[in-house]
Amino acid sequence: MGQGSTPSTAGQNDATRTAPPAVPPPLPVSRLRPAYQQVADQLRELILNGSLVSGHRLPPEADLGGNFGVSRSTVREALRVLASQGLVRTVRGTTGGTFIAHVEPDQVSDYLETSIGLMSGSDTLTLADILEAREMLEVRAAGLAARRREPRHVDALRAAMEREKHSRGRSVRFNEHRHFHGIIIEATGNGLLTVMTEPVFRVLQSRFLSPDVPREFWAQVDREHETIVDRIDAGDAEGAGEAMQVHLSRIRDAYHD
Repeated sequence: MGQGSTPSTAGQNDATRTAPPAVPPPLPVSRLRPAYQQVADQLRELILNGSLVSGHRLPPEADLGGNFGVSRSTVREALRVLASQGLVRTVRGTTGGTFIAHVEPDQVSDYLETSIGLMSGSDTLTLADILEAREMLEVRAAGLAARRREPRHVDALRAAMEREKHSRGRSVRFNEHRHFHGIIIEATGNGLLTVMTEPVFRVLQSRFLSPDVPREFWAQVDREHETIVDRIDAGDAEGAGEAMQVHLSRIRDAYHD
């Protein structure tokens, strides 16, 4: 053979010359969000930290655009995002504009009910998760109700028990049952507990309540409710909590995936 590279050596050289360069690892950066989303995020943060309060009128779209360095259409899209979340409202007319919304407890409760309902029954949020969360809230709430209840709360609880005993039909019975528990939450004097627990009650009723709950089950519920009311009426916080724990543990059988 002549001088120069052997065939095998030449092949190796060709392979070396044609090998693609190593791809560098991606930089540890976050993907930029659309401009309208960044505007919405910053305005939302100002609302949540109290810089913008309920009833506050936002500057005109052109002024907001100048503040953020974006177009009016970008600001308009950002405001649409915030409106869809119930954070701002737009009023037409000469005295109108875009205002920071006043959020009602019912709005929050409805949003939670929708979100919990959509998540429920999946690996993300199981029936066991919902029942466990309910117990964490209501056992403590029963103790608080025993400490803070007023005579009107006890009267309302006893009236609710009587309606339960005379109600007929699965839906009616559960509505009275839910009303009973709602009065206990009200007796705590903590409005946030109502916002948090009411959506759980409604999702349990609409998604998980068994259609075949026997009559004797509801009779036992009536007896347990009576024990809970007696403990609350006596101001026995520990006893009320224990009675509620027993009750909620047993009525788990009324719910099924």
